[in-house]
Order: sequence, then C-alpha cells, then structure tokens
Amino acid sequence: MAGKSRVIIVDDHPLFRDGLKSLIARSTKYETVGEAGSGEEALQLALELTPDLMTMDVSLPDMSGIEATRKIIQALPSVKILMLSMYQNLEYATDAFKAGARGYIVKEATSDRLIEAMDALSQGEHFLDGQLSGDMVIRHLCGQGKEGSVQDQGYALLSPREQQVMRLVAEGGSSRSIAEALQVSAKTVENHRTNLMKKLDVHSRIELVRYAARLGLIDLEQWK
Repeated sequence: MAGKSRVIIVDDHPLFRDGLKSLIARSTKYETVGEAGSGEEALQLALELTPDLMTMDVSLPDMSGIEATRKIIQALPSVKILMLSMYQNLEYATDAFKAGARGYIVKEATSDRLIEAMDALSQGEHFLDGQLSGDMVIRHLCGQGKEGSVQDQGYALLSPREQQVMRLVAEGGSSRSIAEALQVSAKTVENHRTNLMKKLDVHSRIELVRYAARLGLIDLEQWK
C-alpha cells in the first residue's frame, strides 16, 4: 500500500459507498482508509486520519456536503475534496469551489472518469465534469461576493503550472524565456497563457499585470 493516496468516502448511501470503495480497490494509486455517512462524521474522520483526498456527496443528512467541505478545509487546508452530485447544477458547482473543493463530478460519470477526476486533484489541478464548463463557473463566481474573494477564487481555479506561468508573464517574461525557465516548449507556454487568461476573463497582458498586482503576486513599481 506504500505510496498510495489515502481516500475517505463520504456518502449517506452504503451501496454507493461500497461501489466506490470497490472501484478504488481496483486502482493502483488509491486506497480507502475510511468512510462516513454524515458531514459531522466526515469531519471527525478527516481530523483523525488526515487523508490525501475525500469524495464528498453534496447531500448529507446532517448538513450539506458543501458545508462539510468548508469545515474540513478550514481545519485541513491540504485535503483535496472531490464533490459528487446527482445534478449538473451551476449553483452547487460554484458553491463547492467557493467552499474549497477541488473538483465537481456527477454521480452518473463512468468509473474511468471518476478516476480521472481523482488523478487531476492528486496532481494539484481542479476538475469539472458534465455539461458545466469552467468558464460558466468562473463567470458565476465573478457575479457573487466581494471583489477580493472572487479574484482569489479565480486564481485558485488555475492549475499550479498555470499559476506559475501567470506570475512569469505578469513579471514581463516572454514565451521563450518562460519556456527556458520551466524547461518546456514556447508553444506549451502560449497554451497555458491562453487557458489561464480565458479562465480569469482577462484579455491583455496589462489586464493580467493588474490582476496579479491586486493579488499581491507582483510589484507594480517594476513597471514604472
């Protein structure tokens, strides 16, 4: 079992937990270390076992999975939570990401798709399945809450590599210089830049610079 990511399954339906546990048991990368049928039980189990990843049902008997996620992330910020839902619901997906979840997937997804989502979270990325696009969720986030929290959430939706490229672009790096620094191709850097600007809904380098400055990622003095 050495090297496997440790998973806690949270769902109030034992049959669904059993099915998910069987799927995880067939994987070479994950192992189930606990299961919970309520939000409070999930929180206590997470504190006790400190898992790498948790699958979380949106609907739980004592609190919503979103509220449970918020409490768990407050106590254990490094835990990666994949939200599972019966519905392709924009509100649920948005609230899940705001609460700190790293992924949102519908329960009717295939086994391969579920493992793909877990892989994405394990690699530090976010995952969104179904007919909801990442752009839809980001736009919905941008229409809610205070400006600062929206900016932070938008940045959190970027993959670690996209965050890295964003900072380097905002600091004035060219595609070639960034490619050399990251040991990737210039085309890869350009693809990352296109994707991250789309996610953040910024349309020029100067907008990206201003965005990064508002987050405190760069010092605008260097541009004067």
